[in-house]
Amino acid sequence: MSAPSPYVLILYYSRNGQTAELAQHVARGIARVNGMEARLRTVPPVSPDTESSLPAVPETGAPYASKADLANCAGLALGSPTRFGNMAAPLKHFLDTTGDLWLSGSLAGKPAGAFTSTGSLHGGQESTLLTMMVPLLHHGMVLCGLPYTEEALGKTESGGTPYGPTHWAGTEDQKSLTEDEKKLAQAFGERLARLAEKLSN
Repeated sequence: MSAPSPYVLILYYSRNGQTAELAQHVARGIARVNGMEARLRTVPPVSPDTESSLPAVPETGAPYASKADLANCAGLALGSPTRFGNMAAPLKHFLDTTGDLWLSGSLAGKPAGAFTSTGSLHGGQESTLLTMMVPLLHHGMVLCGLPYTEEALGKTESGGTPYGPTHWAGTEDQKSLTEDEKKLAQAFGERLARLAEKLSN
């Protein structure tokens, strides 16, 4: 029996679909690297309810993540919409349960990065990415961003930062991802997968 293929986990929360679409483009970039798979996983929303009110498997979209998905990944792309310059509560809630992985060092030395979508152009994209990186550093992960050798980073008029891919969704009608945003998300996925390949060797 052959060993399972290494994978980069794309772990995200998406409320209106823009972060999920960004995640799909990150996955396309990962798929450019032979022998590396993209594994899309999401997290359920949180609420003040004390009873579990959601099915164990979501009706649409990516399956819910398990800690095993995280522990066994070769790399991690963490995605969330912006919430006051920080990640959304559902993703933070999931990360708050990973103390055992921190104690065991399961993620130490693996590459990781972040991506986000926000309604307003200056609505905290960069601060969201930077604050999302804090738990990754605590886990001992190696951070991956986007270099300015990516041409789209220098000409984008919407999302895209050296800290990771972003999307400007707008506050009225939801904007589609621009070509530059798609290129940057795919470049990020490919870079992360190549780093995962090198670091796992």
